[in-house]
This record gives sequence, C-alpha cells and structure tokens, in this order.
Amino acid sequence: MGRRWRDGRGELVVHGGDGQPSVRVPLEIATSYRARTKGLLGRDALDGAILLSPANSVHTFRMRIPIDVAYLDRDLRVLTVRTMRPGRLGMPRLRARHVVEAMAGAMDAWGMRAGARVEVAVPAEGG
Repeated sequence: MGRRWRDGRGELVVHGGDGQPSVRVPLEIATSYRARTKGLLGRDALDGAILLSPANSVHTFRMRIPIDVAYLDRDLRVLTVRTMRPGRLGMPRLRARHVVEAMAGAMDAWGMRAGARVEVAVPAEGG
C-alpha cells in the first residue's frame, strides 16, 4: 500500500475516535530530499502541520521552537506522538514510514494520539 505524494500542500484529516468529529488541518507535504532536509528549520511558527515522507526519525537541531512529532505507519495510523525541544535527536521508529510535525501542543488539541487514523488529502491535479 505505497503512497506517492509530491512536495506541496494539502490537508491532514485526523479521524476522531469514540464518536469525535474529524479535524482538518492545513498540511505542507515534503517528499523530496531537499524539502525533507529543510523541514521546519529557521521557522518561528507553523500554521498546521508538515508531513515528511518517507521518514522514520527526526532531529530538532537548529530549530527555534519545540514541536510535536507523530510517527505514522504505512497505513497512516499513529504509532506514537512525542514533543521535542530544539537541539534534540529523535530515535528512529521501527515501523514508521512517515512523520508529521506541528507546533508543540497542537496534536493533543487535534486528538492525534497513538492508534488514531489520519488521512492526507491533496488537491486533484490538472482540472
């Protein structure tokens, strides 16, 4: 079930559990080596989230802000969520295929926690 996205924008849909509504979040998509390497470096804020794919670990060296990091498996199910301060190195997650980053505290507000299912919605190309 391989997923192919391109660098660009989309929406992250966090499906609510226990009857909670889904949450839609603006999403930047970083799939090229260059975009993944740049990530959130040099930013003071982020509106929404950024998806790094493929990825199974991150670092916060040269970052200015603490971030939430969600590790996703190949089915876009959240394996774990961690908050990382600047200057840290995250351990690789064995089953992770994608990583979502957001401002610290945002993912809790969205209901994004271990076991949650997410979806990446991208605008249709062409028409």
